[in-house]
Amino acid sequence: MTVRRTATSLVVLVALGLATLVGAPTASAQARPNVVVIHTDDQDAASMAVMPRTRALLGAQGTTFVNSFASYPLCCPSRATFLTGQYGHNHGVLGNNPPKGGFVKLKGANTLAVWLRRAGYHTALVGKYLNGYGERNPREVPPGWSDWNGAVDPSSYSYYATTINRNGRLVTTGRNAASYQTDVYARMATDIIRRRARSSQPFFLWTNFLAPHDSSGEDSEEDAQGNNLPVPAPRHRARFAQSGLPASPALNEADVSDKPALVRVLPSLTPTALVSIRDHYRKRLASLLAVDEAVARIVATLSASGELNRTLILFTSDNGYLQGEHRLPEGKSLLYEPSVRVPLLMRGPGVPRGARRTQLVANVDLAPTILAAARARAGLLQDGLSLLALARNPRAGLGRSILFEDGKRGPDKEYVAIRTARHVYAEYANGDRELYDLRADRFQLRSLHADAGHSALRRSLAARLAALRNCRGAACRTG
Repeated sequence: MTVRRTATSLVVLVALGLATLVGAPTASAQARPNVVVIHTDDQDAASMAVMPRTRALLGAQGTTFVNSFASYPLCCPSRATFLTGQYGHNHGVLGNNPPKGGFVKLKGANTLAVWLRRAGYHTALVGKYLNGYGERNPREVPPGWSDWNGAVDPSSYSYYATTINRNGRLVTTGRNAASYQTDVYARMATDIIRRRARSSQPFFLWTNFLAPHDSSGEDSEEDAQGNNLPVPAPRHRARFAQSGLPASPALNEADVSDKPALVRVLPSLTPTALVSIRDHYRKRLASLLAVDEAVARIVATLSASGELNRTLILFTSDNGYLQGEHRLPEGKSLLYEPSVRVPLLMRGPGVPRGARRTQLVANVDLAPTILAAARARAGLLQDGLSLLALARNPRAGLGRSILFEDGKRGPDKEYVAIRTARHVYAEYANGDRELYDLRADRFQLRSLHADAGHSALRRSLAARLAALRNCRGAACRTG
């Protein structure tokens, strides 16, 4: 089928989405679907507000999971969870760098890509893989990938002049506007879709954008404290230039005496620090505009090539991001809502349109969802569950709890926590505790762990956490 040049206006793109009857009883809808996963890097859920195309084409035409979390809110452990369907304590990738984490820590011969390829899928990757990929051997292609387009570290963190391993051949992009990394990845992804649309073989495409992560390249501007900023596309540089930080009572929190030691020692943020956080906030939002456009291009290409009705699309991020909350100038890893809460939108055959689901879900559920759609078999015991049933039934999984982990980074940072529909309770390796009633205190300003009136609740949550902290398989899906 000839691919026609698509218009870029949001009106036309939304019309494409509205014209699609998801789950219509056609022959193609009954076949195993293609799967397209779009990942951003360090995107907090609130920033979806600046991505209208993504919300219209995926959310309005599919299901939005409003309580989606990263179980180990750090880049490499989270991506390892995506590739294995397991919590960090089971897949063993416990950081971004060796010896406890990084690319070399993942058992690459037993991942989602391997399982899908074994099941007959053409598997393709575009963009970032795992932290440290390419440092050992930049030409290495991990097992399971039919078409590999992996960004080589450390250049993967540069929005220009990115070195990409294209099936064993190294290519470095330029520094001109056309070489802006997000746009390069979008072109690669849409090119793969066009080529695979000519085949009867279903495909799995995982596209990983760097935005809104900070840049480490020479292309980056610096904030008032000399830290690198994210890099928006040239056409978006001036967007959000006048935006202020969101008015949250957690921003530069006045009293952190209830917090664990790693937060209690933090001084109040200075005016200079707050200006730096604001500058990061503005650039982060602006960098996501090109991703929003890329999502629209991917959806339009699927539609033009006749693949949209038979493609399951998921949009998410590896973790959220802190921007001054609780005196933390930046970062992730901690159990606070901006860090652990991530966007998750899903569209495709059998997925309800325009639905919003409130069940607690996590990145541990993504691999089981894809495997269920593809009718493929996992090579590892799955800790998560398929989201397809939860999308179709808003009452399914309502009593479930999520495990949060941060391991092996020192006793003041290492913790396990349980997240229920109302509470989050954490135990740190150094003895610190946190307990929040998120219904009464959604900004997590007052920990109740030392409140005698909540001792019974604390004991109950501690018992449930004890059952989850070393769980495997089905035992991880309750609690």
